[in-house]
Amino acid sequence: MIDRLREEIQEEPEGVRADFEELVTTGDEREFARVLTAPGQPLWARELASFRLGLAGDPRAFEALVLLLNHRDPERCVSAAYALTRLGDPRTARAAAALATNELRVAYALLPVRLLATLRAPESVPALITVLERRLQDDDPHWRVGVACVEGLGALGDRRARPVLMEAVRNPRLGGAARTALQRIEG
Repeated sequence: MIDRLREEIQEEPEGVRADFEELVTTGDEREFARVLTAPGQPLWARELASFRLGLAGDPRAFEALVLLLNHRDPERCVSAAYALTRLGDPRTARAAAALATNELRVAYALLPVRLLATLRAPESVPALITVLERRLQDDDPHWRVGVACVEGLGALGDRRARPVLMEAVRNPRLGGAARTALQRIEG
């Protein structure tokens, strides 16, 4: 993440790059919290601050990390998901389920779907089933989200997923993963 952000600010003025390096090297949670709440902070600063607070288990990072989990830039989503799993906030599964099942944002649902499988929370299986049911059409443009749902359901091993996985077997893009998931559930 640091390398990606450093590259992102490469064209910024020297002062911005110095601010970045200072934020990277600090371990001061108060400074990270200040960056999150101060107006006008650049996205890279908010991402770095929320990531570090999340790793430290500081609940002040939660809202910023959830926003980043639904960002159009997949790398930001990956960083947010990683920090959210370490944050341990009980609201995370509910937020990930809401993001994953929001059909208007399905193009950005891949990381929330994967996070649900990782969390193994009560919300995980129902949300993954809901998302997968919407991805069953052969021509669905978001079939990768469907594959992530199938893989997550297989990893969770919950028999409630069996009916939707049986339907997914017939889908040319989901079928192989669905057969594997069903084998995991059955055996």
